[in-house]
Amino acid sequence: MKNYKLIPQITLWVLLLLGIIVTVMFYVGGSAGALEVAGDFLDIPRFTDLFLTWNYILVIGAILITLVFVCIGLVKLFKVNPKRAIAILCIFVTFIYIIPQICYLLASPEKVEIIGYEGTDNVGFMARMSEAVIYWVYFMVTATVGTLIWGIIHTKRLK
Repeated sequence: MKNYKLIPQITLWVLLLLGIIVTVMFYVGGSAGALEVAGDFLDIPRFTDLFLTWNYILVIGAILITLVFVCIGLVKLFKVNPKRAIAILCIFVTFIYIIPQICYLLASPEKVEIIGYEGTDNVGFMARMSEAVIYWVYFMVTATVGTLIWGIIHTKRLK
């Protein structure tokens, strides 16, 4: 039983070490060439794909783990307090479905000027989705800061 308690700690340290290694490789790994932009040459880091892939893995893993624990918590809460579980489920649906829809409606499908990019993924649906994700991140950061402030005020009021 004692060894099972070490698994989360070992996982944390391995992920941290991998993150540090990938980040150092990205920043110190050298250049894969240069890109000319407005007369200036910008270096292209050699391990950009590895760095982006690692970040995608971490973000997707965090989202999946969060969803699993929310679902498990909701199932347990439905057994104990169904009214509270429905309220939390409504908040969850709002954050997962309604807020992204609002962000998508706020986003613009107009062309986004990206220095050095000549493709077609910066106009139309992809431009709108990118902008919607940025708006959603702004909302989530604001909600997180607001929740932290409310939590501090609420905790001090209870004492």
